[in-house]
Amino acid sequence: MTAPAAPRSDLAPQGHPQRWLILGVICLAQLTVLLDNTVLNVAIPSLTTELDASTADVQWMINAYSLVQAGLLLTAGSSADRYGRKKMLIVGLALFGVGSLVAGLAQSSAQLIAARAGMGVGGALLLTTTLAVVVQIFDDTERVKAIGIWSTVASLGFAAGPLFGGFVLDHFWWGAIFLINIPVALIGLVAVARLVPESKTAQGQRPDLVGALLSTVGMTAVVFAIISGPEHGWSSGRVLLTAFVGVAVLTGFVLWELRIPHPMLDMHFFRNQKFVGAVAGALLVAFGMTGSLFLLTQHLQFVLGYGPLEAGLRTAPMALTVVALNLTGVGARLVQKLGTPVVIAAGMSCLAAGLAAIAVLGRHGYGGMLFGLAVMGAGIALAMPAMANAIMSAIPPEKAGVGAGVNGTLAEFGNGLGVAVLGAVLNARFAALVPAAVGASSLPAALAAAGTPGARAEIKDAFASSLEVSQLAGAVAVLAGGLLAAFLLRRAERAEARASGAGVAGQSPVEKAGDRADSAGPAA
Repeated sequence: MTAPAAPRSDLAPQGHPQRWLILGVICLAQLTVLLDNTVLNVAIPSLTTELDASTADVQWMINAYSLVQAGLLLTAGSSADRYGRKKMLIVGLALFGVGSLVAGLAQSSAQLIAARAGMGVGGALLLTTTLAVVVQIFDDTERVKAIGIWSTVASLGFAAGPLFGGFVLDHFWWGAIFLINIPVALIGLVAVARLVPESKTAQGQRPDLVGALLSTVGMTAVVFAIISGPEHGWSSGRVLLTAFVGVAVLTGFVLWELRIPHPMLDMHFFRNQKFVGAVAGALLVAFGMTGSLFLLTQHLQFVLGYGPLEAGLRTAPMALTVVALNLTGVGARLVQKLGTPVVIAAGMSCLAAGLAAIAVLGRHGYGGMLFGLAVMGAGIALAMPAMANAIMSAIPPEKAGVGAGVNGTLAEFGNGLGVAVLGAVLNARFAALVPAAVGASSLPAALAAAGTPGARAEIKDAFASSLEVSQLAGAVAVLAGGLLAAFLLRRAERAEARASGAGVAGQSPVEKAGDRADSAGPAA
C-alpha cells in the first residue's frame, strides 16, 4: 500500500465534504477485492465438476490472483504516487471489473486462471491506493476512526470470503461469484470519478517494472514447482527445473534491487532483525490462514457433506472473532502492555493451536472445528497488528509506503504459498494412501472411478486423513515460524535497549519506535 498522502491544502479543515460517502465507496471496492482471495474455496466442488478442474487447476485458480497481486503491489504503489492516486484507482476498478466479467463467463480452467490473473492486476492497483485516498480526505481528528473502519473491512473481507461464496452458490451458479463484482466496479468508477480529488507526488519515483516482472515470475515458478510436485514427482525434471528457475529469478530480483537507485524493495531492510522477524511472521500468518481455509472448505463439503452455504457459515466464527477483537483493539493494547515479541508469539501459537484442533478434533464433526476456528481467529487478531507495527517501526518514516507495501506483498505471497504447500502435502498423502486414485485429478474423479461403496468409503477416509496431516504440517510451520519471529524481535529490542542506554530501555516497544521515528533524519 502506498505511503499516506499529505492532506490537500484545497480541502476544508474538516476534510472533504463528502468524505464519509467516499469512504463507503472505497471500502465496498476493497471488500470485493479482498473477498476474492478466499471466495473460491467453497466453489471447489462446482469447479471440479463443471469445468473438469483438477486439484492443481483449482490451486492455480486461487493462486493466480494472489501471486499477481504480490508481484505488483509495490510497483502499483509507486505508480499511484507518480501518476495520480485517483487515476490508478479508476484503472484498477476498470481492470478488476473486466477481469471479473471474463472469469464469470469462463468455459475452461485455463480461461478462469487467466482471468483471475487479470483481476489480480486490478486488485493490486486498488489495494495500494485506497488507504492513501482515505488519509487524503480526512483530517487529523477523524483519520484514526476512518482508518479503523478501513482496517476492519480489510479483515472482514479476507475472512468472510467462504461465507459470501456459499451464499451466492446456494442461489446461483459459480460464475455469479465474479459477475457480482461488476456492479460494484461500475458504482466505484462513477463515484471515484465524481467525488475523489486527485493527488500525486511531484517527484514520484519511476515504477520498477523490471523488479515487478522478476518478483512475479520468480514467485510463480516456485509455487508452480510446489503444486506440480505431488503429480509429477519431486525429483522429476519438470519440478526441479521450475524450482531452479524460480530460485534463480528471485536471486536476480535481489541483485537488481541492490543495483538500482530507487528499488521497489530496499534489501538493506533485511539487515534489521526486527524487520526479518516481522516479515517471517506476516508471511506465515497468511500461509496458515489461507491454506487452512483452502483445506477446511473441502473437508466440510467433500467429507462431511455440507453444501456451499452451510460450509461458508461454518467458517464464519474465524471471521467474527477477528473482526470482534480488531474492533475492540485488544491486540493494540496488549502490544503496549506486553511488547511486540510476546504478542506475536502468543498470536502465532493460537493460530497453530487452532490449525491442530481442526485437524485432530474436527475430522468427524463440526464441534472441534468450531473451537479451532475461534482460536485461529484470536491468533490472527493478535499477531497481524503486532507484526504490522513491527514492520513499520523497523523502517524509516520516509519509507512508510514501502513498509505498507511489503506487508501487503507478504500477505499475498503467503496466501499463494499456503494453498500451494498445504495442497501439495494433501495431494502427496492422498496418493500414498490410495495408490489406485493417483490417476484421478480430484476427489470427485477418484470417487467416480471407485467401483464399490467400500472403495468410495476408503477414498473418503483417505482424503480426511490427508487433510488432517496437511493441517498438522501447517500448524508446525506456523508455530516454528512464530517462535522464530518472536525470538528475532526480542533480540533486536534488547540490542536497541543496550545501545540506547538504561533510560530508553525502560520504555515500551511502542515508545521506542516513536523515539526512533522522531530522531530519524532524511534518508541518505
